[in-house]
Amino acid sequence: MSVLVFAEASEGKFKKAALEVVSYGKKIAEQLGTELVALTINASNASELASYGAQKIIKVTQDNQESFDAKCTATTIKEVALKEAADVVIIDSSSNGLYVAPIVAAQLNAGYASNVIDVPSSTQPFTVKRKAFSNKAFNHTEISTAVKVIGLAKNSFGIVENSTTATEEDFTSTATASGVSSTALNKASGQVTIADADVVVSGGRGLKGPENWGLIEDLAEVLGAATACSKPVSDLGWRPHAEHVGQTGKPVASNLYIAIGISGAIQHLAGINASKVKVVINTDPEAPFFKAADYGIVGDAFEVVPQLIEKLKVFKANN
Repeated sequence: MSVLVFAEASEGKFKKAALEVVSYGKKIAEQLGTELVALTINASNASELASYGAQKIIKVTQDNQESFDAKCTATTIKEVALKEAADVVIIDSSSNGLYVAPIVAAQLNAGYASNVIDVPSSTQPFTVKRKAFSNKAFNHTEISTAVKVIGLAKNSFGIVENSTTATEEDFTSTATASGVSSTALNKASGQVTIADADVVVSGGRGLKGPENWGLIEDLAEVLGAATACSKPVSDLGWRPHAEHVGQTGKPVASNLYIAIGISGAIQHLAGINASKVKVVINTDPEAPFFKAADYGIVGDAFEVVPQLIEKLKVFKANN
């Protein structure tokens, strides 16, 4: 009996979400009185997971994994789960995690609960709290299967240091490539990604054109934030589709989301509703975003944002 977490690495390094699932897994392992096992694939710093509660670290090396292979990864997780007699398997809610978790559940004949935001309220029966209806409500889901697969929602538990002494073990998976190949892979470098960002600065058509995107980038640089955009902006080709956030783009669960020149279509609000604090800057006081925001500024972004940047620079210089 054990709790298994999949700690995803990107270019050998752990994402923020990986440390969160290990922190979360440690709490469940304590509830169940069992061991926390962490699985890593192509991670260069696997021992780091011991700082967050992993008691055993399974290291897998897979060749030719420049692009993500969901089926191959799921099979590896399944094999380790069987080897370690895992009763609970925890996977993050990154784009990759959302692909992998249902496959793992199917391979293990396990019940799967996505968008989980808290540790189980009960282990007999095993009951977890989940976000529902585009983050507008919660439900409590009971998983009755012998093995449970949990998809942990982003930024729902946090990263908790819990240093332990961990054993490390190499594992060779029998998983083979699924046959899906990538012809090109373009990755942004030197930027905070939307998936890992605590702060996201997003722009809409109110910026009037791609030539004005420096406002978004300058504010993001001061805040150490990721940049994002609304769907119309990406559709117009002002920004790459990788920056499109919302229900039809990338979901955002940042600690702070700043929307500049975005009116707040229902699909956009549904995709960013999990963010803890939402700020909107818009000239239209009737923009729907103001009803969803925690803080709002009615004003011209070309006047407000430069002042905000200068104030933040002064604040940072004095702290």
